[in-house]
This record gives sequence, C-alpha cells and structure tokens, in this order.
Amino acid sequence: MRRHLARLLAHLAALAALAATPALSAGRAQAADQWNPPAHLVQPLNEVWRHVESTYPDLYGFRNYGWDQIMANRGSVHYCVRWESDAPVSAALRDRIHAALKKQFGKWMSALVENGKGHNAWPYPTVRVNVVGWAVKNRSTLQWTDDSVDIHTGILDSGGAPQCAPDCGRFFHQDGDYSRCPGGAARHYDQSLWLTKGFQGGAGGDWGQRLGQEYFTGALNQEDIHIYLHEVGHTFGLDDFYDWTPTGQCCFLMKAGSATRITEFDTWMLRDFWRHLKSRYGY
Repeated sequence: MRRHLARLLAHLAALAALAATPALSAGRAQAADQWNPPAHLVQPLNEVWRHVESTYPDLYGFRNYGWDQIMANRGSVHYCVRWESDAPVSAALRDRIHAALKKQFGKWMSALVENGKGHNAWPYPTVRVNVVGWAVKNRSTLQWTDDSVDIHTGILDSGGAPQCAPDCGRFFHQDGDYSRCPGGAARHYDQSLWLTKGFQGGAGGDWGQRLGQEYFTGALNQEDIHIYLHEVGHTFGLDDFYDWTPTGQCCFLMKAGSATRITEFDTWMLRDFWRHLKSRYGY
C-alpha cells in the first residue's frame, strides 16, 4: 500500500512539473523526438556522423557554419559576388545570377522543411538570400548604373582576386562587429559566390563557394547547378566521400560525380547535422 501510494505521489508530482513547464520548453522537448529517418538510412547516417566526429575535432566548437550565419541573421544569408573575370556583366545577367543563386541555395533550405514547417524544430520555413555586393577589379566590367548592390572595386586578396571589403565580411568578423563596414551590419556579407574565369571544379566552405565563371553562367537555366549545390553542402558542414561510401548508398550529391541533385540521402545528412548542432541555438 505504501509502495503504491509512493508511486501515485511521484506520478502526481511529475504531472505537476509537466504542467508548470513553459510551452516553448515543452515544444523543444517534443522536437527532440522528431528524428525519424527511413529505416534503410539509419545505419548509413550513423556511419556518416561517426566519421564526421572522428575526422573533425573542432566540429562542435566551430562557429561559422551556414547554420551559424543564418541564426545570426535571424533567417537570412547575405552574399557577395566575386567576379574574377574580364567578361562584361549587364544588369540582365546580374539579375539572372542573383535569381539562380537564390533558387539553388533555396533547394538546400527546402530540405529542412516538411509540410510547410521546419523539420525537427528548424525555425525558418524559408531563408532569405540577399546579394549585397559585387567585387571586381575594374568598375567598367559591370555594365549597370543603378545602386541595387554595393560595388567593391580594386580590393584584392593575396592571390590578386577581387573581393568585397573585408570590413564587411563575416569570415573576417565572426564576432559580428561590422562597425567599419560602410552601411553597417545591414550591408555585411556572410558568404561569397566566387566566380573565376577558367576555374575547373569547385570549392566550398564557411566562406562561400568558388566555381568557374563560364560554368555558372552557362548553367543559369538548369534546374540544378550541381557543382554549386555540392559546395553549399560543405558550407553547412557536410563532408566529401572520396575514399569511402556509407552502407547501401551509391549515388548522392555529396559523393562528387555520382549525382547531380540533392537526393534523399543528402537531405537526411543535412537534417542529421542540424539534429546534432541545434541545441547550441536553444532548440
């Protein structure tokens, strides 16, 4: 009888504690149970995460993933276009590049949404992509006169490539101090779309993505600009798969050359990365 009474009292205490829990905390506790990948992906996803943890010792301490940038901006990401080419850019071409950039980046963000809501407490059903600047060696390369974006001329990196002002770049100011950026934080950029004449393949990281200028402009009408998409995966921490393949998987975007679009496995790898990092943002 005493044992039964003790259990009853404990049960009532638990119910009282639950009733006193704020709705937000309850929602976050519920979100922790929303990890439900298809059964055939459970093993390969676990293999990938174990590999990531063992390969990148600063995985949890690094604070400039695409995740961090979007959270700092409360649902947006800001881009600079680095035009490392002497090919002229009309206003029409500029606008097509902007549109393609927003569409392609949005494909990864769509992978974090289910039924119009963020997957596993992801807080942004849509992520805004703002192109705030262009960097060129010579102003005459850009054949428009409006002031829709900032233009950075003659600011070169150590390799001689044009870049937007470092004072405005998150890569250079991960503390969020843009006090020396003309226009302040509203005109800062988180990533660069670096388009280099004659560049083969691609590169990507927290700083942005680098591709061939001819490749990107030649792919503006394609549904999937797959090299760009692959490199954005790196911006969010996804790994390459040059020397191994997860169990049961053969063809997916992050395994370069095996797919040309974001696959189911890519989608769940991105979601898994969010699952492991979301607690540091309070989710």
